[in-house]
Amino acid sequence: MHPTVSIVIPVCNRERYIGRAIESVLFQTYTDFDLLVWDDGSTDKTAKEALEYAKKDRRVRIAFYNHRGAVKALKSALADTFGTYLCWVDSDDMLAPTALEETVAVLEENPTVGMVYTDYQVIDASDRITGYSNRRRAPYSRGRMLQDFKTLQFRLIRPSVFERSGGIDESFYCDEDYSLCLRLAEFTEVRHIPKPLYFYRIYEDSVSQNMGADQVHCNQDEVSRNPERCGLPDRFERDLQIRGRFPLRREKSNG
Repeated sequence: MHPTVSIVIPVCNRERYIGRAIESVLFQTYTDFDLLVWDDGSTDKTAKEALEYAKKDRRVRIAFYNHRGAVKALKSALADTFGTYLCWVDSDDMLAPTALEETVAVLEENPTVGMVYTDYQVIDASDRITGYSNRRRAPYSRGRMLQDFKTLQFRLIRPSVFERSGGIDESFYCDEDYSLCLRLAEFTEVRHIPKPLYFYRIYEDSVSQNMGADQVHCNQDEVSRNPERCGLPDRFERDLQIRGRFPLRREKSNG
């Protein structure tokens, strides 16, 4: 019998955080789920750490593959799910204990809603909360999706609308979720829970810190595609602006 929710955690070399991510799933108040940890060729102790959780809890599955990159790993992992609803958690982030309970309730009570998303809080490398998701302050608006990527994690999605959207687009090497959410918003109803049910980690080596310019270019590509899909190619003009940031750090002492 298939679970109600399938959760995916794609991971590569996150031995410091993978345990926290898995535990945040296992501590959910909603328990009818399975968790697939998709190891994308880790060379540190990530796989070993995840395997220990699979030994203790039969809801946890582990898949081991050679490294192919985050986007391909996520796409492959989602293709190996069987739940009534699907979602994913980044390997260095965490869910709040009621994330599944509250999002499942929305989809159960509203058959026309294809995706529900929540607010999030920002945490640092030591799990300390450093801020609230500012981009979620305004109510969800399909018309603002091009300007503001409002539907970040956490999201719960019906597999039927995920498939209809085309799923994860492998032509993006990062920020593939922005492309997915724009395509979803073009044809399905989206619901927002204005509560922080996800913890988004920002630290020195996180993807958001190291791939900022790449993310901007990927988002630009997707913003260009949306008006064409909607039959409005002449209604919008694209303008790319990249704001630079140049942190100055002290050199590490050799002594």
